[in-house]
Amino acid sequence: MHEDDAFDTDTATAPVAQADQGLINRIVEAALLASAQPMSLAQLAELFPEDRPAPEGSLALALEQLAQACAERGVELVEVASGWRYQVKPDVHAWVSRMWTERKTRYTRATLETLALIAYRQPITRGEIEQVRGVAVSSNIIQALEEREWIRVVGHRDVPGRPALFGTTKGFLDYFGLKRLDELPPLSELKDIAELDPQLPLPGAPLPARAAAEGQPDADADAEAAPADDAATGDDDGEQPASPDSSPAQDAPDADGDLPPPATQDAPDLDAPTADAAEPTDAPQTDAPASTTHQEDDADAVSSEHKHE
Repeated sequence: MHEDDAFDTDTATAPVAQADQGLINRIVEAALLASAQPMSLAQLAELFPEDRPAPEGSLALALEQLAQACAERGVELVEVASGWRYQVKPDVHAWVSRMWTERKTRYTRATLETLALIAYRQPITRGEIEQVRGVAVSSNIIQALEEREWIRVVGHRDVPGRPALFGTTKGFLDYFGLKRLDELPPLSELKDIAELDPQLPLPGAPLPARAAAEGQPDADADAEAAPADDAATGDDDGEQPASPDSSPAQDAPDADGDLPPPATQDAPDLDAPTADAAEPTDAPQTDAPASTTHQEDDADAVSSEHKHE
């Protein structure tokens, strides 16, 4: 019994260089399962002390063997932009997703089209996006994508005004299960950006995209507006007359109160909460009684004049 204890102690304190590949595989597997984020080779190497590092090539071999071991399992080990992670396989995703009952965040077609243009044509300016889509791009859309850490400013176009150039982030690649941008499906084969299968949002996982979506009111507006967009057959046609009116409101917020009601009604189609769209309708209702009162006063004045005559 004493000899067994001594053997266990020696094994625990022995240099990792003398450890078998099986132990390294278990260490890597445990670390990936315990981590809420993908882990790179450099991060996995930091698990081992400097005086007892993992043998050269052992971590890459561990990842390869662990990936092969997932062949008959419900999870797979994949490499994304930020590193390696375990994720649910697509063929069992429908069953596993039933563990989470919260409503899935849905995005408007305008948001998805803007994201697709940035992903496929980056770096690209906001004006170039508007030129391709034929409609103005809401500031709320750009802000929401930045807060979800899907896009970022990567530079400025060397033209008058120096407009910002937008590109995607590692967070975008991680969310859609991609390692590099060249893994995006060809644009000609992609009927809808929504066809990209995002990762399963785990409760409590520190995913920037999910955290930002829960904290932004425009996410709820997107969720309510998306069914209407999906049901419509001409989303682009329906958006064209609305977006040009909304563009001045974005560039000059102080002038919102002077805009006619049709311009203020564009907000729900972008990313503003639905409750806000009801506010402009109060103005016509308050104006109507005032107009009626003036008409009654005029009628009384005319009647009074007839009496004096």
